[in-house]
Amino acid sequence: MLFAQGLLIAFFLFGSSIKIIGWVKPIFEPQLAFFLSYGLNRAAMFAVGLIEATGALLMLVGMVTTSSTLSAIGASFIVLTSIGAMFFHFRFDTWKDAIPSTATLSLSIWVASPLLEVIASF
Repeated sequence: MLFAQGLLIAFFLFGSSIKIIGWVKPIFEPQLAFFLSYGLNRAAMFAVGLIEATGALLMLVGMVTTSSTLSAIGASFIVLTSIGAMFFHFRFDTWKDAIPSTATLSLSIWVASPLLEVIASF
């Protein structure tokens, strides 16, 4: 699970930084074009980037402190953004555009699975 968590952390810290500050123009511009074609603006893209960064940072802190609960909470943020990405890709694009978000959804559900045990204990 640590490998999957590390992969998600790296992917979403990189991806969220692009959504937040737009520092890699060849990636930022097509992503912004996707958002605009969905009827979403730059502020929505920024908000998605903040959610992704928060999830990735929570997973990173959870990994460093060996807190599976904290990692699972962070992964649940990624679950939400992955579901949102899949929704918009399936609605406005082709299924091929949804492949990355489907993969991140699968990995993030796996990392978030300990959270179900915590919730079930209440």
